[in-house]
Amino acid sequence: QVQLVESGGGLVQAGGSLRLSCAASGRTFSRLAMGWFRQAPGKEREFVAAITWSGGSTYYADSVKGRFTISRDNAKNTVYLQMNSLKPEDTAVYYCAARYYRGSDYFEDAAKYDYWGQGTQVTISS
Repeated sequence: QVQLVESGGGLVQAGGSLRLSCAASGRTFSRLAMGWFRQAPGKEREFVAAITWSGGSTYYADSVKGRFTISRDNAKNTVYLQMNSLKPEDTAVYYCAARYYRGSDYFEDAAKYDYWGQGTQVTISS
């Protein structure tokens, strides 16, 4: 069983930055493919970014490409989402997700992930 705990959310003005963290329990973090998703009020959960188990490959939704960066530190069992040039439309609850997978594919479909954090609120004011 993997437990994920997100942190780092908050309220910032448009154009600002935030760094989200997601800490995973256990000793199997390096076997996990990780992803970030977000859900705004009244909208479906959407893919934001993904990273392979080694950190060697990263993938982004078009809406965040060039502004967000996903990374991981396997020694610290943590995945990060650096968010720059934030926009009001980035306002959402952000979730990290995990699945055991050591291949090179990435997963945009939330149903492909087996473990989820509780989410952290990100609010961008205009």
